[in-house]
This record gives sequence, C-alpha cells and structure tokens, in this order.
Amino acid sequence: MNNDSSKGLKINNPWLPVGLLWVVALLNYLDRQMLSTMRPSMQVDIRELESITTFGHLLAVFLWVYGLCSPVAGLVADRFNRKRLIVGSLFVWSTVTLLMGFATNFNQLYILRALMGVSEAIYIPASMALIADFHTGKTRSLANGIHLTGFYIGQALGGFGATVAHKYSWQETFFGFGLFGILYALLLSVFLKEARVSNKQVAGLEVVPRPPFFKAIPQLFTNFSFVIILIYFAVPGIPIWVIKNWLPTIFSENLKLDMSVAGPIATITLSFSALFGVILGGYLTDRWSKLNPNARKYVSAIGMFITIPAFLLIIVGNTLVISILSAIFIGFGLGWYDVNNMPLLCQFVPSSQRSSAYGLMNMSGVLLGAAATSLFGGIGADNLINAFVFFGAIILVVTLTQLYFLRPKTLDFK
Repeated sequence: MNNDSSKGLKINNPWLPVGLLWVVALLNYLDRQMLSTMRPSMQVDIRELESITTFGHLLAVFLWVYGLCSPVAGLVADRFNRKRLIVGSLFVWSTVTLLMGFATNFNQLYILRALMGVSEAIYIPASMALIADFHTGKTRSLANGIHLTGFYIGQALGGFGATVAHKYSWQETFFGFGLFGILYALLLSVFLKEARVSNKQVAGLEVVPRPPFFKAIPQLFTNFSFVIILIYFAVPGIPIWVIKNWLPTIFSENLKLDMSVAGPIATITLSFSALFGVILGGYLTDRWSKLNPNARKYVSAIGMFITIPAFLLIIVGNTLVISILSAIFIGFGLGWYDVNNMPLLCQFVPSSQRSSAYGLMNMSGVLLGAAATSLFGGIGADNLINAFVFFGAIILVVTLTQLYFLRPKTLDFK
C-alpha cells in the first residue's frame, strides 16, 4: 500500500486539501492568463510579438494542447497517485513560467507555452477527483465551489500581469510567479494527502478495480448518463467561452466606452458574480441534496435558465445598469452550473473513472469554446442578436435534456 494513500485515508479534516488546492487553482489560471496582458512589455525585447496574429498563435497553442491533453491527463489521474500528479503538475508549469522569463525569441515562448498546456491539463481532472474523494455527497458541491473560486480569482489577478511588468519587467514577473509556484509545490508535497489506495478505489468496504487503460474511454461511452452529462457540459461551453472572451468588446461597443473602462467592468462583474454564485449554489445544493438526490441537477438547471434572458439583455441593453445586471445574472447562473458539474458526475460515474470522465468533459468544453470564440469574431455586429438567440436556444435544449434523462438515485455512485 502506498504510504501517502494510507495516511490520506485517515485524514480527519477533508477541508484541508480544499484549502491547499485553492492556491494551486489560483496559480493555474494566473500563470496562464497573465501573458495575455503583457504583450506591450514583451514586444520591446521579442519583436515577433509586434504582430497581433503571431501573438494570437502564442495564446492559441495553449488552448489546443491543453484541450487535447485533457482526456489523457484524466486517464493518468485515475491510475496514479493524484497527489503526486498535482504536485508534479504545479512544479512543471511553475518551472515553465519561470523559464519564460529567460526566453529571447518567439519559438522559445511557443514551446514553453505548449508545455504549460500539457502540465496544466493534468491538474483539473486530478484535483476535482481528489476533492470528490475527500468529500461525500453532503459537502461535495460546497467543497467544489470553494475550489472553483481559486480559478475565478486567479483569472482576475492575471489581468494585472501588465501592471507588475510595467513596475518591474516582464522577465521579473515570470521569475517571481514561477518561483512562488515551485516553492508552493514543495510545501504541497508535505501537507497534501492522497485519498485513495494506489491502484484500487476504496468505496466503503468494497474495492473497485479500474478498467484497463485503453478500454476506459470506450467504457465511459457505454454509460448513457455520462453521455448526457458530457453533452450538457460541452454544448453550453460555446456561449460560455464566447461571453468570457468577448464581453469586454460587447460592453465597449454597446455603451460607447473605451476598452480601458469597459474591460475591467465586464471582467470584474462576471468573475465576482460567478464567485458568489458558486459559494451560494454549493451551500444550497448540499443542503437540498440531503432531502432530494435530484438537487444537483435542479440547481444546475436553474443556473442555466437564469443565463438565457441575460444573454439577450446584454445585446439589446444600451445602458450601463442593464449591461451590468445582465453580466451579474450570467455570472451568477454560471456559478450554479459550474459548482455542480463534478458533483453531478459523481452521481453516475464511480471514483475510479471520474478523472477520465472529467478529462473528456474538459477537452470538449475547451475545444468547442476555442472554435466558437474564433467564429464569433467574424459574424459581424448585425448578427449578434441572432447569435445570442441561438446561444439561448441551445442552452434551453441541453438543460431540458439533462432534466429529463438524468435520474440520480444516490449522491455518490459506487
């Protein structure tokens, strides 16, 4: 028996890993996001970045590598010690962040950015499954929600990369955040514990073996409920990614605001309303689930329904109040949706397959979102209303589909 696993099974405080991983989640988004704001500083030393197209390739390579690696990362996380994968992932992407400060040309940055996509892909399926292992159905949504707030805050703080780079230098910015992550990885290796036996999953008194490596993905697709969850996760990713990436531009054009004003208003409103949503949604879901095993799908669906009219209000709204309220409703609704994705998965997929399942979900959401973001940029202002009507329609259809087909009988599938 693995020593980490043995100790992990005896841990008394399941909230400790949530707190430890919250910092990792923050760094996960902070390290990937800050590059997007640092182009003005970096192009002085790396002239290739003067081209917006070239800089776009640098940002895009992360998403494509990250998305394509997610299913493999999930399979690996279901077969190896999740604690070690999390620590190793943090150590590698932090080292990559530090090394970016030494880059002197575009090719070096491009390779490092791709490596970051590989290492960061490992983190989410492993960490989500580890938290689910520590938390039973009674606290799973709230634990997941607290962890998700780390991503939201990391994304918001990533916008200040340019501020730090302006005060010091872009090289020192990468050095500082990379070194912090490396040191935190060493701390995490001491205090984070594994919640599983090394090659088998403990489910009460029953030991459940994992499916063979190359049969794990096909076996998941024989689970009809998982297929519904996958669709429910992937398809809303189209409008979700579009709104995250294009909301500052929409605010700027609708309200005739300079991007320096519209950008912070849009991102802060969306991020903090989502942050409030995941905490409240997680708490209410866990309370309700004590009485009804359908609580997770209901709260998630309510969150999706809240976003539908808000998508339309953003486009037709030409006042600051309406625009902000629309962003608040979208962020809040997405919070209720996000906080229940992994807990809902846990009601239909055993722990031995959860990382693999979430890896597939992560890939589908990221790749569809990346493609939709690119397509959205070319539709033109006249077609924005039609696009958002379509977004609302697909959200309505997939939400009604999951409400009809998902019939959970337990909070924790064994």
